[in-house]
Amino acid sequence: MSDVPAIGPVLRRARPDQVADVAERYVTEHFAARRAEVLLADYRVYGLWPVLRSAHSTAGSLHERTTASRAFGSQRTVLEAIDDANGTRVLVPLTVWSDRLGVLVVELADGADEQQLDALRTVADELALALAVADRSTDRYRLARRRQRLTMAAEMQWDMLPGRALGGHNFLLAGQLEPAYAVSGDHFDWSLDGNRLTVTILNGDGSGIDATMLTVLAVTAMRNARRSGGNLIEQAELASDTVYGVHGGEHSVATLLLELDLNTGHMTAIDAGSPQAFRMRGGQTTPVKLDHQLPLGMFADTRYEVQTFDLDPGERLFVVSDGVHAAAPGGRAAYGDRGLLSALRGTRLQSATEAVGSVMRGLHEYHDDEDLADDAVIVCLDWQGATEAVATRHA
Repeated sequence: MSDVPAIGPVLRRARPDQVADVAERYVTEHFAARRAEVLLADYRVYGLWPVLRSAHSTAGSLHERTTASRAFGSQRTVLEAIDDANGTRVLVPLTVWSDRLGVLVVELADGADEQQLDALRTVADELALALAVADRSTDRYRLARRRQRLTMAAEMQWDMLPGRALGGHNFLLAGQLEPAYAVSGDHFDWSLDGNRLTVTILNGDGSGIDATMLTVLAVTAMRNARRSGGNLIEQAELASDTVYGVHGGEHSVATLLLELDLNTGHMTAIDAGSPQAFRMRGGQTTPVKLDHQLPLGMFADTRYEVQTFDLDPGERLFVVSDGVHAAAPGGRAAYGDRGLLSALRGTRLQSATEAVGSVMRGLHEYHDDEDLADDAVIVCLDWQGATEAVATRHA
């Protein structure tokens, strides 16, 4: 495969709305492929859907045992024989910085050797990055991902998200919002800067677009403080002052602010509202005890204090909004009192990206699969230990 030109420059020359088409032409020309397809995960991460054609045999629900769902879930290359021919279908995950976008499907005329598979993995890696960048300049890939129309509030929230996952060699972070097509006040945000990982989980009061506008205001203020070099206290206080300046205390944003030192596992936190954190250490799942402080924007000139705790290598941290832990459909006991801890424990063998979906499915089952009565956000963070120690184990 050494005579095959690199796909990166080819994709960078393509129009944003044409990168999937260019990738298909590339693999049909240089890999003797019959065709290719790009499958993208929908907003709820319930299925994979085609970009290039209206339908594809491997598309559909992730709950079905298809080769596409196997490739997406395992994050490994999957091969299958094509029934009506002597060819081979190769399915490669499309993932960028641990954010799982979908699957690249390539139908080869013959079998595939390891050199070809490595080359196709490179194609998928370059395509995933190109799709992530192109998504800023075209609606094509978002149209493929959505299975129904988003509300205006949900449209704004999804545009504000940093992604659905982020990873490095010693951590993996994932988040999910529900109801995906009508979410309003709940949100999460994160940023990776050197060895500092900042994560915020928010729940703006109210409903609909008003709740979204409130959350967007708070997120933007915290980003402004963070990008100006502000620490966690300065982020919380600027956001609180900004929200109060606009709403005069009539509305507030319940927020949990976290900052993790990826080298040491040292966590700094400000608990300014209802999102709750749980840590999974060994076989134990326990709430993180933090002093509750005022939600952002409730009063003028509110000042905040940080608390600290340490994560152990291999430890998992979950954060859930009150739409998860306080959910009480039909007047039943709150989900946090009945099923939440069991659902969290049930994820211990899953990756963080799989775990958020599992807990959210448990919440939907608790609602008997009816629409959620409140927004819900789940964030899961796995920390594997100090950078040097992890690098040594993988050497």
